[in-house]
Amino acid sequence: MTGFDPKADLVRYLKAGREALLWKLDGLSEYDVRRPLTPTGTNLLGLVKHVASMEAGYFGVVFDRPFPEPLPWLDEDAELNADMWATADQSREWVVDFYHRAWAHSDATIDALDLDAPGRVPWWHSDRDEVTLHRILVHVIAETDRHAGHADIVRELVDGEVGMTNGNDNMPPADEAWWADYRARLERVAAEA
Repeated sequence: MTGFDPKADLVRYLKAGREALLWKLDGLSEYDVRRPLTPTGTNLLGLVKHVASMEAGYFGVVFDRPFPEPLPWLDEDAELNADMWATADQSREWVVDFYHRAWAHSDATIDALDLDAPGRVPWWHSDRDEVTLHRILVHVIAETDRHAGHADIVRELVDGEVGMTNGNDNMPPADEAWWADYRARLERVAAEA
């Protein structure tokens, strides 16, 4: 081990989560990135919009470095869940570009501050709203990875595509017949339980 840089480690994990989430959009139609595939409407483009919005807030307002663009879907009078889906005029390109802009803004905050820099999360309860950059980095990594996991499942439901990142599916080396047998076996075990 040549050196220890906790901030660089955290940034590396945040970057990996971001890239995994965006990769889930690759190769899909505009319909498929927007299609709600759960009873609560979870969809790939909405996950990206939500995570971008979350980053804009946590690395913006929390450290008195507001994101420079209005985010009307987060206003108090906005429609419920407006950050979890893209409107017809918010194209895939717009949402991805918005994520990149939020990402750049977040990275500028991370670069400018020490891990122990104080912040305040106004939407958290007052007994825990005082935070540090370190705590927010950990929180945002967890949130990004959680939603990237949602995207893993949604993408598999869309077209069967699986994997952790481009070029690393992180899956056992098995063919379609093995997976069908495996799933059937799990179904039998579930039915017997």
